[in-house]
Amino acid sequence: MNVLFLVQREQRVILDRLYEAVAAHCNCDLRWLGREEQADLRRYFHQQVDVARYDRIVFFLRFKQEIRQVAFIRSVPNLVILEHDACQNYMPGKYQGRFSEHYRRLPWARVLNSGYALSERLRQEGVDSVFVPKGYDQAVLRNLGHGRDIELGFVGSLKSDVYSERRALLESLAQTEHLRMLKSAPGEAYCELLNHIRFFVSADVGLGEYMIKNFEAMACGCVLLAYDQGEAENRALGFIDMDTVVLYRTVEELREKLQLLRQDPALAERIAANGQRLAERDFSFAHIGQRIAEALLAPLRVQPAQSWWHHLRLRLGV
Repeated sequence: MNVLFLVQREQRVILDRLYEAVAAHCNCDLRWLGREEQADLRRYFHQQVDVARYDRIVFFLRFKQEIRQVAFIRSVPNLVILEHDACQNYMPGKYQGRFSEHYRRLPWARVLNSGYALSERLRQEGVDSVFVPKGYDQAVLRNLGHGRDIELGFVGSLKSDVYSERRALLESLAQTEHLRMLKSAPGEAYCELLNHIRFFVSADVGLGEYMIKNFEAMACGCVLLAYDQGEAENRALGFIDMDTVVLYRTVEELREKLQLLRQDPALAERIAANGQRLAERDFSFAHIGQRIAEALLAPLRVQPAQSWWHHLRLRLGV
């Protein structure tokens, strides 16, 4: 299968290994688009793309730019959209309902979503949504096997309004526990920091799915204390409370389970080991890339034929 894979040049998370894994399972033309190219897809396609060469054209671009160019995107054949931020569709904020609206205007496109419950909900709305979870970079993140001198830690962003509930929960926990809220550069420094943390607190409150930090922490051998995203999400991922992860819904429940783990270090070690095995088996970018490639294979919905005038405009870039 010939795939044109368009991704963002500037991105917070380094996803090169994910892209390499997708390319390993198909004939992939991978291209990094800068801000100006994403802002004018019509011109980019007119100058740089022969759509007839590809069985699938995959967008992993800024949603902000996609929704501004629907008139053109509707003309792109064999379209698949990879999206890691659609959880905002069901959250209060500027993108509430916007993903559903966008996909309704592209009903023939396949959408690869990173939340199981989110994907199911979109499917009920008529979207051709396929669940492919987030993962971690196996080439960078691993258990280094040394001692852990930070008992309770969090590494990640708290600034965005999307994370307001995360920030509130962590600040509440920090009032009663010695929680270290940390930052790190990506790459080996991040791996080293995670390997210093014994209990990693994940606080994806209100997001409806598990963010990439969960899988990264598990892969590095932390005991993952994860805000519970629900039975369906946990079952889809293999998250089993007090076996592969530690799930909680309130700060009080988190503290109770944390105390239990402090009293039973062997249980904590077992959960960390089980979580690491699960991450290595199911959530490495090597595995997730393969799942993305497999999700491209099934036939897409039939796209209504465009008029000869529309094809001419596309070819002329007008």
